[in-house]
Amino acid sequence: MSDNIIQTANLWKTYRDRAAVRELDLHIKKGDIYGFLGPNGAGKTTTIRMLLGLIKPTKGVIRIFDKDIRKDRMDILRRVGSLVEYPSYYGHLNAVENLETLRRILDVPKSRITEVLSIVDLTRDAKRSVKGYSLGMKQRLGIASALLGQPDLLILDEPTNGLDPAGIQEIRELIKRMPLEHGITVLVSSHLLSEVEQMASRVGIIREGKMVLQDTIANLHSQTGSSIRLTVSEPEEAMKLAREQGQFGQREGAALTFPYMDNSAIALLVRRLVEQDHAVYRVEEHRQSLEDLFMRVIGEGATV
Repeated sequence: MSDNIIQTANLWKTYRDRAAVRELDLHIKKGDIYGFLGPNGAGKTTTIRMLLGLIKPTKGVIRIFDKDIRKDRMDILRRVGSLVEYPSYYGHLNAVENLETLRRILDVPKSRITEVLSIVDLTRDAKRSVKGYSLGMKQRLGIASALLGQPDLLILDEPTNGLDPAGIQEIRELIKRMPLEHGITVLVSSHLLSEVEQMASRVGIIREGKMVLQDTIANLHSQTGSSIRLTVSEPEEAMKLAREQGQFGQREGAALTFPYMDNSAIALLVRRLVEQDHAVYRVEEHRQSLEDLFMRVIGEGATV
């Protein structure tokens, strides 16, 4: 049996002569928080709709829990919770009443409502009318609805879209708890690199319907470079000393920037500068961000 919770092979979705998704190979393992990244219109929501059986692929294979969605769609979906685009709810009802309407369809115990409200931190507001909720609270109620059936896989499409910083943090921390506390694998789509970087264990980047990068966050971090920046009193003379040590960088005003240097090389340069009566005002490391790496991978002019 495959250790992938989701696996697609050569997945396509075309509309007339336009390919919304093409040649897409997804690999999402049990326990992953998988960040599905791409610009708006890249094909993320189309892919998610195919994974949920809401639209049919033009061609290709989708396997979830090692089952083919074409043959075992209902068995698969019983183990999947999802929030696609904006959550649906009855504004005049409170959270408990909204979840009760769904609970009857799913036929799960009433105690599950209390459990999911606790998971998304809505217990104190459970009896308030939902129309008075903030957008972040409505998103959390949507996630509670997705969790009601005790899923093994949670699929969230842009769950932080439109939220303020506090709401984004709430949703991010909630998602991070899913594998650790509840054993749930999560696929979360987003166009916000900074958010995905803080919660995902693996990422896939899609552009114009095609996967351009898929790897773990740890491996991607290892590919990012760093530079050392020194701010000194006499930059021209300091640069000469650095060259004598074999360090070649760039000067901008009082600042000298060098490619990666290990700790011993930095210590030696600083010591030599001080011995020559240079004032060293600041030593900083600048690490290339994942966004820099991603932009390099997907090409100039793209927006993620």
